[in-house]
Amino acid sequence: MYNFSGVVGLSTAIRIQEKGGYRVTIVAETFPTDSKTIRYTSHWAGAHHVSSAFDDKRQREMDKETFETMWRDSEHGGPLHGCFLRYNHSEYRSDGVDPTEWLDYMPEFRPIPNDELVPGATRGWTFTTFTLYPPAYLNWLSDRFLTNGGTMVHAQLQHVSQAMHGGISGLPEKPDAIVACIGLGARFLGGIEDKKVYPIRGQTITLNAPWVKYGRTLSGADGSYFYLMPRVTGDVLVGGIRVADDWFPVPREQDRDYVLAGVLAICPELAPPEIRARRMPTIDDLRPLIVEEGCGLRPGRLGGIRLETEWFEAGPQSEIPVVYNYGHAGMGFQSSWGSASIALGLLEEALANGKP
Repeated sequence: MYNFSGVVGLSTAIRIQEKGGYRVTIVAETFPTDSKTIRYTSHWAGAHHVSSAFDDKRQREMDKETFETMWRDSEHGGPLHGCFLRYNHSEYRSDGVDPTEWLDYMPEFRPIPNDELVPGATRGWTFTTFTLYPPAYLNWLSDRFLTNGGTMVHAQLQHVSQAMHGGISGLPEKPDAIVACIGLGARFLGGIEDKKVYPIRGQTITLNAPWVKYGRTLSGADGSYFYLMPRVTGDVLVGGIRVADDWFPVPREQDRDYVLAGVLAICPELAPPEIRARRMPTIDDLRPLIVEEGCGLRPGRLGGIRLETEWFEAGPQSEIPVVYNYGHAGMGFQSSWGSASIALGLLEEALANGKP
């Protein structure tokens, strides 16, 4: 039995399902086919794979496993035509961080010569990675889950016990286990109420700039972070907002201007070629290219991703394991399959050995 349908939830459900021997039900308030909402972060993701694991060994392993899985899926002629785009990415930094230890497995990884750095950067690295188009990818995961015999239930839980006792129509009366991939909802769901969970607000802008075929990021010494990534749709997604404990649910004008200025500084080529042929572009040249703006609340957590098992009383002399898999911050897509594998291991250990 299972809860939530973001990228982490769907990936974990499929991992469990395809292991064999499990009947899996996804319970969620929002599914990929629903309209975009601030309550469903996965729709708003940039969704490129550029690890920021730093010295977290577990995070490095999760990111690498996920990259290897998605790299296979992104092959030409693979199962996801119209979803993935492989491209050359440049990672620029002026914060003194060297990402070589957690990025050196990326194809064609190499340092960028100093005379090729963008303004504001002191070092840089380039490699091949991919972006994915979240609506297409999430719907493919949903279809894969349903085709394999999974069940989806549209419901809003107020307390984890509702899932334990069959309190939601369509659920088993008593599931053998619950896997809670509940993102920011972990802060509020009764019985869990993890106050270590907090939002990290992001705001993205989609630009119609099909002439840009590469991606760039710049991590500044002042904590700033700007990024641009091409998508298979021909659009380019740009961003640069990550503010902890900010719950504001719609795009802010000042954030839009901040992002546009930041990405234009590291990639003047975002402006139309005919403008660049005449003069230096400004952010006003990017405004007519805007296709969509949105914001999402990344599910941050003090201490990182929660991957562990807790046992709950489910009746007289009866207990049920709840496996937690949440708190991915902005790393949900890039660590989804790796954290799903860990969650599957925790589930199998709990069901095989019982409560310690």
